[in-house]
Amino acid sequence: MQILCLGLSHHATPIEVREQLHYSPSALKAALARFGCGHNCRPTGLIELAILSTCNRLELYAVSHADQFEPLLEFIADTTGVSARDFEPHLYRYLNDDAVLHLKRVAAGLDSMILGEPQILGQVTEAYELGLSQRAIGPVLSALLRAAIHTGKRARTETAISRNPASVSSVAAQLAENVVHDLSSAQIVVLGAGEMAELAVEALRKRQATHITVVNRTHDRAAQLAARWEARALTFEQLMPALIAADVVITSTGAPHILIKPPLVQDVMAQRPDRPLIFIDIAVPRDVDPDVNQLPNVRCYDIDQLEARVNGSLAARQQAVPHVEAIIADETANFMTWLHSLDIAPVIAGLRAKADAIRRAEVDKTLRHLKDLSEADKRRVEALSEALVSKLLHDPTLRLKAEAGNGHAADYAAAVRHLFALGN
Repeated sequence: MQILCLGLSHHATPIEVREQLHYSPSALKAALARFGCGHNCRPTGLIELAILSTCNRLELYAVSHADQFEPLLEFIADTTGVSARDFEPHLYRYLNDDAVLHLKRVAAGLDSMILGEPQILGQVTEAYELGLSQRAIGPVLSALLRAAIHTGKRARTETAISRNPASVSSVAAQLAENVVHDLSSAQIVVLGAGEMAELAVEALRKRQATHITVVNRTHDRAAQLAARWEARALTFEQLMPALIAADVVITSTGAPHILIKPPLVQDVMAQRPDRPLIFIDIAVPRDVDPDVNQLPNVRCYDIDQLEARVNGSLAARQQAVPHVEAIIADETANFMTWLHSLDIAPVIAGLRAKADAIRRAEVDKTLRHLKDLSEADKRRVEALSEALVSKLLHDPTLRLKAEAGNGHAADYAAAVRHLFALGN
């Protein structure tokens, strides 16, 4: 049994590739549901599957009979419609201990675009819950993801890795403040009403932004967000006048395609030619066509460009990294001990079952020759035999478990099966 991780992230993969491989919620559910339907629907050799799909990363975690990544590669290509040759150069591959360690680093926020950002822990939790609901996750990945979530929670409660709040949304708000200087008088439009949008609105309010308009596909969702932060709510039908009035537009929708294209922006700028318009696009896939940068007085920043703007405000988080690494090492060791024990557990069970079967047969044979024994004495003989077997197997059982924890499970399991003729 092997644990595999195949993925790509913002570290080495441009947004143009990431947005092609981003699973919408419905596509993600469909992919996992197909896998969960049964063995005939699964790539060769794969037993369990979990998918972590965010703005900054796509990672597939799998339990497999072999250490072959090709089935996962083919699964991505098949479920996204993107040719493997377009994204394979960007992929990283982790196996067993390294896969476990990587997921725990992700959940703890050490692999995020912004060190310690808290959203990733919720995203790992969502990946776990969705995989369970679609029957794609089994006992091993269930234990792994729960352990990763526990690791992330420990990192956040026991260290300063998530203090001094920072996120892509807060960096977007900081950038907005930098480009307009006085947020209190600026007209800010937030496109979208999801979690990232709400974080952006919250961060803008903390920077004294007063004139915020939330534009969303459905008015009810926009109104709910706007009401919480004393903003104005509009629908997409009112996007044009909102853009004409805006100084800064922060976009964060879940749309699978570009929403703001050069012709629309050109029409907007024709009615406000002397006022610059700034787009800060934190959506993946992107909401704003980067070609709007070719228009006069228009500037668009995407999510990758925000990474370069994270500054020394994260110094306290950097100091917490060694403590977080220690937590991750501890939790990884605990999980690997449990994982290795899975290989030895059936052997221990088989050894005890065979010993008990021999015990029962010998006790029955003996009691047939001792017909004058009372029922109480028969029970004493039975108890004696059970105690002998238990004591004889106690030390070997402890040694087998200890060696499994040291990574020797397969060798010891094979030896015990051979010595005691346990079969497979």
